[in-house]
Amino acid sequence: MKKTFLALLFAASAAAVSSAAFAVPASPEAAKGYFRALFDDPSSIPVSFIYDGRRIEGLGGFEVIRREIGPKAPVQRGKFVCVIDSTLTASIEAAYCAEYGQVEYTLWLENAGAGPSKVLEDVVAYRGAVEGVEPRLRGIYGDGGKFYMPYDSDLRKKPVFFQSKSGRPTHHVFPYFDFVHGNGGTMMAIGWAGTWQASFATTGAVTHVTAKTSVDIKTVLMPGERIRTGLVVMLPYTGRDAHRATNRWRSWFIKYNLPRANAEGEPLKPFATANFAYDSGLPNSDGSISERHTTWRRTLDKLTKERMLPNFRWLDAGWYCDPSGKTVPTDWWGTVGAWEIDRVKWPGRTLREANEECRRRGLKNLCWFEPERVTHVDELCRNFGYKKEWGIRTGRVITSNLGDEECLSWTLGRIVKAMDEIGVDMYREDNNSDPARSWYLLDKQEREAFDLPRTGINENKCVQGHYKLWDGIIDYCRANGKCTFVDSCAGGGGRNDIESMRRGVPLLRSDADRTTVMMRLSQTWGFVKWIPFCGSSTKDTDNMFRPQPGRGSDEFVIRASFLPVFKVSGAFSHQKELDFDLMRRNYEEWKSINHLLLCDYYTLTPWRHRKYQDGWQALAYDSPERGESIILGFRMHKAKEPSYTVKLPFAREGATYTLVDADTGEKQVRTGEELQNGLVLTLEKKRTSLMIRMKRN
Repeated sequence: MKKTFLALLFAASAAAVSSAAFAVPASPEAAKGYFRALFDDPSSIPVSFIYDGRRIEGLGGFEVIRREIGPKAPVQRGKFVCVIDSTLTASIEAAYCAEYGQVEYTLWLENAGAGPSKVLEDVVAYRGAVEGVEPRLRGIYGDGGKFYMPYDSDLRKKPVFFQSKSGRPTHHVFPYFDFVHGNGGTMMAIGWAGTWQASFATTGAVTHVTAKTSVDIKTVLMPGERIRTGLVVMLPYTGRDAHRATNRWRSWFIKYNLPRANAEGEPLKPFATANFAYDSGLPNSDGSISERHTTWRRTLDKLTKERMLPNFRWLDAGWYCDPSGKTVPTDWWGTVGAWEIDRVKWPGRTLREANEECRRRGLKNLCWFEPERVTHVDELCRNFGYKKEWGIRTGRVITSNLGDEECLSWTLGRIVKAMDEIGVDMYREDNNSDPARSWYLLDKQEREAFDLPRTGINENKCVQGHYKLWDGIIDYCRANGKCTFVDSCAGGGGRNDIESMRRGVPLLRSDADRTTVMMRLSQTWGFVKWIPFCGSSTKDTDNMFRPQPGRGSDEFVIRASFLPVFKVSGAFSHQKELDFDLMRRNYEEWKSINHLLLCDYYTLTPWRHRKYQDGWQALAYDSPERGESIILGFRMHKAKEPSYTVKLPFAREGATYTLVDADTGEKQVRTGEELQNGLVLTLEKKRTSLMIRMKRN
């Protein structure tokens, strides 16, 4: 990896031209000119690739066959197409959001000829030389071992390099960056659900930035083939304040990147879910493996009686039979692919009837699928028309080749058929394998078949295919009055790149979100800065599969779980000690403040490790338009000090505020200046929380 990084860094430095040619927008005001330059001066387009052994920087000097820019508001879009040679065309699809000064683009390369193109390699999605003193890089790591741990790197001291090669792009590393340079900075993101790498290295007053997707690509393109880079998103800001940068990004993300709720284009609003499987009274596993036609009504009746109905009933893994038609008593992982209802668990129309009854009581239904992985291939071929060559085996995992149009069509058809039959409102997707290994095997097969370079081509086609799969599901949902967004899960938080987040939201940021309050608060600190709409579990256990014991989650646990997606959790009819008064109190409190969870966000204490118990944690959400805020404070399990002072950077000078403790009702009036200087939070007992409602007078 060190050799790769040094080679990449040397190439970036050697190839970089003036910062005026390859740069990020210098400010929000400069973003419009940056966008126009992509079309008026193709040499300024910050992409690079090697074609037939020749390095091409930008797209200047080629014959232009198309140049068009659409209307200005609210998001202006444009396309530029040029001819590289008799077989290869290159195009840039770009967009500009004037409200935020946000710019984005994607590079496409297509063989429009009659024979194979020459060799295309080292495709760079972004290459820039950016001027600015005291450059820093702020961000977070991905899910997995570091669980969204933040970093803040001084680029003058050491370059930074990230690489993801598993095919699940947000496991371990995270393609979102707060790049601070000079008197401002640029929020940057790479949208690609495959392999990627990025480097930031400073020499003098210039920082060289390079980002690649499909990192190993070296291939010819066959006639009609198209490949692309990941989406490159840039949102500039002025000043170096991290909170200001964060909230500018969050505001843009919610308004322009978050998918819409339905075909009418209504904005996505916070909602609650519940998994009935934990209340089946039968042995469970990591999914809905225990649900039956005999178990759901008791749960629904209990939630109805206790006035605890969520917005969605969550049907997770295990509702299907295996590809030979047999029931699945325990092994949800090893029996996927057919997407046919398990008729032992759900005879006749009983699963649809359960969903229809939920809908009559106000609950929509979400359902789990895992389309990239298949099992029992011979039975899939025999019983459902699957083709054996679509399945690529790597060890015990068989991955479907979604880059094959016929395989993609088959997969989409199976999913839509099941959603229609069951009566599903929201599609939930998982991926419990790393698909990159299958892409490499497909490349090898094609190299041998064509006797031509084909490295990286199948990653590109499969990632494109996966985006098409989601688009097809969303199109079906749009046409049938269902949710026009999906739940993005890939072994937890493995597929949360920004382009995927235009189609989906993570109902769980991580599998580890199903464990402790310490883990949950540690993840929230950084994750919601980048992806505001997300959820977690609402329990506190040291094992993700262990149910919440006793009377249920108290205020300490629930307030640590305050996110736009709220999971109502419990063995509702079987857990006799479950305290529904407590559950209702917590649920109603979340409902009373959930509109603020998509407003400005502030961390009031430093980031804490997932095992941290020795002090305080605090955060806040603020709506400047409403003049309304909440402050959440947590005195952790072993915190010695009963008080902690937080400073509120969002309080306005010259304003006064009324603060109300949500538990005691105690009121106080403070000036904005006083709150900027410090507000004392006090809790007498360890492992307790507070919530302060704050209103600008």
